[in-house]
Amino acid sequence: MVTTPLKQQITTQKLPVTPLFGTDGIRGKAGDLLTAPFALQLGLSAGEVLKQNHKLGPIILGQDSRNSSDMLASAIASGLTAVGVEVWNLGICPTPCVAHLTKVNDALGGIMISASHNPPEDNGIKFFGQGGTKISHSLSEAIEFQLRKTYGLNHDTPLHNNWGKNYHRSYLIQDYLENLVNSLPQNLNFTGLKVVLDLAWGASVKLAPSVFEQLGAEVIALHDEPDGNLINVNCGSTHLETLKQAVKNHQADVGFAFDGDADRLMAVDSLGRTIDGDYILYLWGKHLQEQDQLPDNLLVGTVMANLGFEKAWEKLGGKLIRTAVGDKYVQAQMWRTGAMLGGEQSGHILCHHYGVSGDGLQTALHLTALIRQSGVSLSELVDQSFTTYPQILRNIRLHNCERLNSWQDCEPLQKAISEAEKSLGNDGRVLVRASGTEPLIRVMVEAINSDLTDYWTTKLTKEVETHLIR
Repeated sequence: MVTTPLKQQITTQKLPVTPLFGTDGIRGKAGDLLTAPFALQLGLSAGEVLKQNHKLGPIILGQDSRNSSDMLASAIASGLTAVGVEVWNLGICPTPCVAHLTKVNDALGGIMISASHNPPEDNGIKFFGQGGTKISHSLSEAIEFQLRKTYGLNHDTPLHNNWGKNYHRSYLIQDYLENLVNSLPQNLNFTGLKVVLDLAWGASVKLAPSVFEQLGAEVIALHDEPDGNLINVNCGSTHLETLKQAVKNHQADVGFAFDGDADRLMAVDSLGRTIDGDYILYLWGKHLQEQDQLPDNLLVGTVMANLGFEKAWEKLGGKLIRTAVGDKYVQAQMWRTGAMLGGEQSGHILCHHYGVSGDGLQTALHLTALIRQSGVSLSELVDQSFTTYPQILRNIRLHNCERLNSWQDCEPLQKAISEAEKSLGNDGRVLVRASGTEPLIRVMVEAINSDLTDYWTTKLTKEVETHLIR
């Protein structure tokens, strides 16, 4: 077998013409775009740009358990140190851990190597700014511009001798855990509560059981080793069947499922029902509202938030602002409006009282604290909240990138969307969009009854398949 030298790989690998940064960093199949040469040059470019825009400090670097994460983390750290940037490498940890430590250590920025809920063969590179928030659009554009300008160039001689250091500082993860515990009400414990945790073979495998046990809970842990071959495979926040069965079998009070990098969370009550981000926002929002800790009774959600949730929140005197899908859009709206709580139906929950990013472990702890403080079960709290409108989400995979990028120009599909919106009026919603992280067209229909939901979802899906796939 003949291998291609690293330098030749750098000069021959081509960058796609489409933007590299999506809604959550750069994501794709490891070994395609996401190679060691690419990550090396991305580190060089990011280091140069970040040094120009901010005062000098370390880059906080973390990763999930994917097999390709070591390779990408090492390569990007090499690029950063080559331009004089110091790297603090945490190893395997949740994405919100990187965000928190970036903020409290006055770091230059943060980088997380992870593809979140995506399958094992994928990976991604997420950037955080100085305050621990997702990197701004202008800064990501500057990094991409620098990368495209210099990509493939050979630098046989060093431009300077001011090399950065790469420190391995996994002990800093303990600071993140202490911050989580300190964010809970004083003297609160979970003694007597039985909790099932689906850790998805990912970044939360060691931390989540540890902190729940520290607080007194009885913990049943599923998929609780870091395994790059199995991360997110039929488990975690996007596959709840195993968790639901475990909650029933163990007669647990609650179950929590994290995704691969633990920045999102889905819950299951004692009856085995899915408690998604809409219910979590409602319950946590109502609690904060009662504590007079929710300015203007405002929540921030996305266009995916269920209409039943929105109408119920309005009955409590609240207001819901919707954004595009993506926790970075939710966070930006929260900063603009002063909202303290926001998130996505898929389980990204941000509470600015306690953190700067979506945090699955923080959300799980505070939802458990709410159960303990209320004195009733999660099932009872859900029964007292709201009833969702029937909602169906279909994902249609497109292999033609040109059609994926120009789907909005498909006249038959646009006509069908208009017909659906007119038919549903104020008692339903239609949302058709391209995924920001995968080559998918997502079709969502929500209506006051399931017959309407089924009809329009089927019709719109057929239009996509007929005109964008065939």
